[in-house]
Amino acid sequence: MSEADNPFLNVHQVAELLHLNEKKIYQLASDGVIPATKITGKWLFPRRLVEHWILESCHHGVLADRLMITGSDDPLLAAMVMRLNQQQRGQAFYGYSVTGTQLGLELLSQGRADVCAIHWGRAEESELRHPALIRGHQGYRHWTMVRLFRRSQGLIIRSEDRHLSLSPRGLSQGVSQGLSGASRRWVMRQEGAGSQRFLKEWLASQQLRLEQLNCNAIAYSEREVASMIARHEADIGPGTLSAANEFGLGFIPVSEEAFDLVTPRNVYFRSLLRQLFDYMDSAAGLALAQSLGGYSLEECGKLLWRGDAVQHD
Repeated sequence: MSEADNPFLNVHQVAELLHLNEKKIYQLASDGVIPATKITGKWLFPRRLVEHWILESCHHGVLADRLMITGSDDPLLAAMVMRLNQQQRGQAFYGYSVTGTQLGLELLSQGRADVCAIHWGRAEESELRHPALIRGHQGYRHWTMVRLFRRSQGLIIRSEDRHLSLSPRGLSQGVSQGLSGASRRWVMRQEGAGSQRFLKEWLASQQLRLEQLNCNAIAYSEREVASMIARHEADIGPGTLSAANEFGLGFIPVSEEAFDLVTPRNVYFRSLLRQLFDYMDSAAGLALAQSLGGYSLEECGKLLWRGDAVQHD
């Protein structure tokens, strides 16, 4: 294999490419600034990602006429993206591809997305949980985290099971009466999704395990869970009040969770991202959130965390 065909570069090759000394390349790699991996003590740099990183550095956020969002699914965010694209009338583009929280962060760390939407547990624990999750990904020191909203998380159920959602006490009684039984068909989320994390924690609080449930299917978004239940392919699954309302289903509220956006600092100042927050704060955005149900927008746009402010060893 010739050097040109090798998908990886070494320190010397990157130093020549960037016209920097090798000591500086080692520093950039150690700080997580440049895409790199360390194998048996040797730094390797994926050629394609280094080239993308160079382009990104040229104008402080590649392709400022588009904003690519990945990570967690949410009906309100999806509805906003559709409306913002109509407002742009072809002058710019918002893309939203749902992957789940953990895969979304990985795509963000690879430079394949501009923004990652995340949720990882109860709202009151998010100030600790979300940064801890983010710090597991390369390049986090150059990221910021911003609050989009809080939302009601729980269990989406068939409309005929609405009587189970009367109270936390009714919820516990519903479990004992058969939510974990073989006749109750569950739809799960994929591993790495915030809703699957929620489900595992809720089950633990009910002294139950995933293995005890009759898992009927795997869904890859909030609305796919609701859609399967609406089509009578499943009876119950984790999700949000807004997803349940969208399909006319019942909902058992369990907790409020924080739904945050993670983005590199240069993207944080991009006008398209600012327009997303402005729309959320507008009368139209507030009305949209109210119509879907289960949202709290008081902290929308609040800068919560910066990777460069974290104390490092």
